[in-house]
Amino acid sequence: MPSREAALARAAVFFDDGHYKALLARLVAVRSTAQEPGFEPELRRYLAEEIAPWVERLGFTSCIHPNPEPGFGPILTAIRVEDPKAPTVLLYGHGDTVRGLDEQWRPGLLPWTLTEEAGRWYGRGSADNKGQHALNLAALEAVLAERGGRLGFNIKLVLEMAEERGSRGLREFVAAHAAELAADVLIASDGPRVEPEVPTIATGTRGIFQFDLVIRLRPGGVHSGHWGGLTTDPAIRLNHAIGSICDARGKILVRDWLHQNGVPADVRAVLAGCPVGGGDGAATIDLDWGEPGLTPAEKIYGWNSFIVLAMLSGKPDAPVNAVAPDARATCHIRYTVDTDPATFEASLRRHLDEQGFQDIAIEHAGVRMAASRTPPDHPWVRWAQTSMERSLGKAVQIIPNSSGGLPGDVFIDHLGTPLVWVPHSYNGCKQHGPDEHLLIAPAREGILAFTGLWWDLGEGRTPQG
Repeated sequence: MPSREAALARAAVFFDDGHYKALLARLVAVRSTAQEPGFEPELRRYLAEEIAPWVERLGFTSCIHPNPEPGFGPILTAIRVEDPKAPTVLLYGHGDTVRGLDEQWRPGLLPWTLTEEAGRWYGRGSADNKGQHALNLAALEAVLAERGGRLGFNIKLVLEMAEERGSRGLREFVAAHAAELAADVLIASDGPRVEPEVPTIATGTRGIFQFDLVIRLRPGGVHSGHWGGLTTDPAIRLNHAIGSICDARGKILVRDWLHQNGVPADVRAVLAGCPVGGGDGAATIDLDWGEPGLTPAEKIYGWNSFIVLAMLSGKPDAPVNAVAPDARATCHIRYTVDTDPATFEASLRRHLDEQGFQDIAIEHAGVRMAASRTPPDHPWVRWAQTSMERSLGKAVQIIPNSSGGLPGDVFIDHLGTPLVWVPHSYNGCKQHGPDEHLLIAPAREGILAFTGLWWDLGEGRTPQG
């Protein structure tokens, strides 16, 4: 008789005997970078040659759609309906990647060649997001094989190719296809666990509000000897303006950006005892950085942060003896759903004026990715936690939202689906930089966790069952 244990064993064999590694190597080899011109055909090839044939073998009906926004990558939908009365799950992923940065990878590693080393699989997209959605589809295949070609539930897949460009076009696409994509819950994978060894469920993501701070004082630079000490230095002005926004230890001083009553009680409760760890090779966790009085978990999962992404004044690669004419900084606010990004720019303008920085302009301000959150105690979240703990034999940490950004708001707004994000990576995976990798041990847990989730969905004992 088909059994849950046998399905888990099938998935484990697929992973352990090298089939998953070979699959991931093939996916990584597709140079599907969305951030470099000239690779547009690779975006479609990833869907047409790798994903569509695979899901069609699993009984899906698939279609590759042009992006509603010209110039951005296509979107694949795949639908498998066994019984309209059964629960329906929406699975999401993205096959596009950031730039390869080929010349920056350390010797022996290449972005488009999967390399195994010290318990890691190196390659662009291995963690973000090819490796993650491939685990989930491979788990689905194991359950289909064990149940003799049936699932016991319905599943719909959305795989986009513009996530690394802000998921441009996805909102318009989902709105236009809302009836076709209707589902009871979104269960998908992206981003990091709270620690490499701790299975995690995130019920949303922080959003991104981006803006430039700019000061322009004169048409060109002027001699630093003749004018230094006489004319305003824009770099110094800009640095002091940034210092008025955030203190020397990372505390945000524009208090209107923050939830006025602190971390909400339900968020604080679910984060009690939550570990935070980047794993080997990650940045340090500096306990005295950020909002005083918050735990590390509250700082990144329950609070807003201010980050300076880039600063420029003069020509750093070829400095001359001149007072620069201007200075610029590009900044992020990573924010939770507890604050309203529509107020951020006005609050900043008011703050800068009050601090005497009327000469600092705010440009290109706006939301790049909206925050989202499903209540951490939602029935679908707790159901998934129970299923995963049964499969893995260990506790699963729930967090109210991951620290990064994902387009969960699109699915909440247009489909009304609760969000169950189950990340398979970790903070030290170096996604978006050179030497990106997927840790093998958490990946193995990931395929088992999803095999159990897919099996349990077909048992009919779900919040919608």
